[in-house]
Amino acid sequence: MAITRSQSEYNKRAQGRFLDSAASPAAAVLTLGFTPRAVVWENLTDSIKYEWFEGMAADTTVKTVLNGTRSLEVTNGITVDDGSGNQTGGSGTPGTGTSVITDDTKTQQVGESPSGLVTIDADIVIQNKQYTWVAIA
Repeated sequence: MAITRSQSEYNKRAQGRFLDSAASPAAAVLTLGFTPRAVVWENLTDSIKYEWFEGMAADTTVKTVLNGTRSLEVTNGITVDDGSGNQTGGSGTPGTGTSVITDDTKTQQVGESPSGLVTIDADIVIQNKQYTWVAIA
């Protein structure tokens, strides 16, 4: 029996909360300063979790609902920009009605290019729902 194993060091982490009271919330963009390998976006109000992992396609997510049912959503999901500007899918743009979340206390690491734009598609961002999120590199 062959065993294949991989392991990653997780030394960068960002987390936060989000609530949009707009009648039609736009996509949410998390500006991290690093490219995450995993992103979890959880609707605390309705107990729905969305997860994106390194290697998944843009605008894709694993969705888990309250009763535990899991599904792979291939549209209206989570997209991660690796710093190359190749973010695809439901991307958000600051200044055009998109919610942009930044962490004013973070510092850019020496030698890193700006990266880590994470877009949460507008279909996942529901009015007046409390969300929590975590991104890990």
